[in-house]
Amino acid sequence: MTEYIVTARKWRPMRFEDVAGQQHVTVTLKNAIAANRIAHAYLFSGPRGVGKTTTARLLAKAVNCLNPSDHREECEVCREITEGRSFDVLEIDGASNRGVEEIRNLRESVRYPPAKARYKVYIIDEVHMLTKEAFNALLKTLEEPPPHVMFIFATTEIQKVPQTILSRCQRFDFRRIAIEEIKKNLKTIAATEGITIDDDALLLIARKGDGSLRDAQSLFDQVVSLCGIDITLQKILEALNIVDQDIFFRVTSLIEGKDAPGAVALVNEIMEHGYDLREFLAGLNEHFRNLLITATTKSTTLLEVSDVHRKRYAEEASRFTVSDLLRMIRFVNGTETALRWSAQPRFKLEADMIQLVTMPGSQEVGELIREVKQLKKKLDDGNGTARSVPVVNAPPPATSKSSFPAPPRRVPLFSRTHASPPGGAQSSGEGPAGRPPSPAEGEIIARWPEVIAELRQRQRLSLASILDSSKVLAASEGVVRIGCSNDFQASSITRGRELLSEVFHKVFNGRARIDVEISSDLYGPAGPDPDGGSKPSATLASDHPVIQAIIKELGAEPLE
Repeated sequence: MTEYIVTARKWRPMRFEDVAGQQHVTVTLKNAIAANRIAHAYLFSGPRGVGKTTTARLLAKAVNCLNPSDHREECEVCREITEGRSFDVLEIDGASNRGVEEIRNLRESVRYPPAKARYKVYIIDEVHMLTKEAFNALLKTLEEPPPHVMFIFATTEIQKVPQTILSRCQRFDFRRIAIEEIKKNLKTIAATEGITIDDDALLLIARKGDGSLRDAQSLFDQVVSLCGIDITLQKILEALNIVDQDIFFRVTSLIEGKDAPGAVALVNEIMEHGYDLREFLAGLNEHFRNLLITATTKSTTLLEVSDVHRKRYAEEASRFTVSDLLRMIRFVNGTETALRWSAQPRFKLEADMIQLVTMPGSQEVGELIREVKQLKKKLDDGNGTARSVPVVNAPPPATSKSSFPAPPRRVPLFSRTHASPPGGAQSSGEGPAGRPPSPAEGEIIARWPEVIAELRQRQRLSLASILDSSKVLAASEGVVRIGCSNDFQASSITRGRELLSEVFHKVFNGRARIDVEISSDLYGPAGPDPDGGSKPSATLASDHPVIQAIIKELGAEPLE
């Protein structure tokens, strides 16, 4: 009975020309060998299953071949290397031989010349697994090895290899293999092995390989074992329990129809079939990505799908805006992350799917913003003064005898540091108990950047940034009025009231009560319009934090 050999080993490339997708490496090595410019150390880096170790063996054969010009038949040295019984080509697993003692033994062995070949080649796989001490022990030998020694390192994590090692090697970066290259390789194997498989099935296997030819070949072996020599896409989907692409198109149909019951039924179907929920969400994310690329480029050439699905993507992409698709991708990404920590993944998926299919489109949200703007204009009075946006649970404005008009909305920040005389009048000049008087308005406005600088020096960057974007509107009789644009800024200033009191006292050597006015007009009352009329200083509706949240979370865009 013939011994079975897996496809990845049986179809391992025997020549540089057979290595898939790495021509930039193989051509360079062939030219170097032809010009006799052979380095003493090479480093191959890249993802798993892209041909690093295979190329290392081919390089070892090429530099040691007794008949380098004859490619019709391998020489004795090449056969020994291929069969893994050569004493001159040693493959070392860096993960299990990672200590300094193993490297010391290697340093001793490099002194002995090769038995048959021209070079004694050391191939160290997963070299990044060596310890720091082992790397240090290898440095001197690696820099000045005997003339008969060659080192070839392979790694999937190049960032873990010390720079001292990198500087002593010729580095070659292996690329992920393109889906078309993998598909072409599998098609050749299937034809040679007498296996019938359609293009859609080959495409699915190539995509599942995720840039690794070895992974794709291993999956190909599994599919042949499950389905026999006659393989179709439907057989693969059933055998491997892979989510069918049609399910993702059903999701977009549910979104178009805002069909919440249909979304619940779809989740139930996914659970009954035993599909992996994270695999479903990853596929749904890729589905939205395909729609996004099609809607953005007006083309399906960048999609890694079959021709039948290309047509469907071309049709469906026109039904969604780019803003909608971006919002869907962000939403699915959030669901995929939250599902990892959810105690009830099904419940989480059901709730999010209902929210996804019933989510309003960006045009609807834009229409809402436009209506709010129109309503805002109607609420403006005719004197150029806008009604301020109210603050939830805000106390009524306090009575003040300041020289400027009382603001329409104020959030008290600091209470007075001393009691007021009867009747609420505040004495001027020296404060009670010998306390210094409050600074004048001009001084506060002129030196306000010092307050911000002091906050930054104390590493309170958030509060400093909020005050920097706000403005001192006026100051009089121990009251400083600050204008900011939304509730968040006002509450942030309120939470930092103790620190602000301390900083204010340090900068001005005085006390003050700070009031916060919420308004997008940070420059005081409206001035005259250049055309002679009154210039409104109305707060734009789009600046309101609720509207800003709608724009940020739902990806809304105002309709002009």
